[in-house]
Amino acid sequence: MRGKVGRLIVTVAFGLTLAACAGFSDPYKEPEPNIYPKDYKEEILNTLASDLADPTNVRDAYITDPALTPVNKDQRYTVCVRANVRGANHSYLGSKDRIAYFFAGHLNQLIAATPEQCGNAAYKPFPELEKLCYGKKCE
Repeated sequence: MRGKVGRLIVTVAFGLTLAACAGFSDPYKEPEPNIYPKDYKEEILNTLASDLADPTNVRDAYITDPALTPVNKDQRYTVCVRANVRGANHSYLGSKDRIAYFFAGHLNQLIAATPEQCGNAAYKPFPELEKLCYGKKCE
């Protein structure tokens, strides 16, 4: 009798262990990398507002629409930004291109672009960047 009860306990314990494992799924789900970045302009503006030495009075600001671009062996949404910004001494630095990389619909990186990355981009005006203010509301 003792052997049967012991086997029953082991069987029940094993069954409960399997049931417990089956009830839990992996909490980490790999994100979809190429979700269209719907708030791309806002994310770029927020990043530039904190990264630029003087984010006010930007001139000649342009931006592209998000486009899937080959990045190494993958594809990612990228956006090119061109603008003439001011340095810490408030003098203009000349027009420069930057490229924004998006992952899972959000800005992942905003860096200087090479001519190969943004040289032939179809830019359109980006007045929101020209109106960017530092700190308090600007007029």
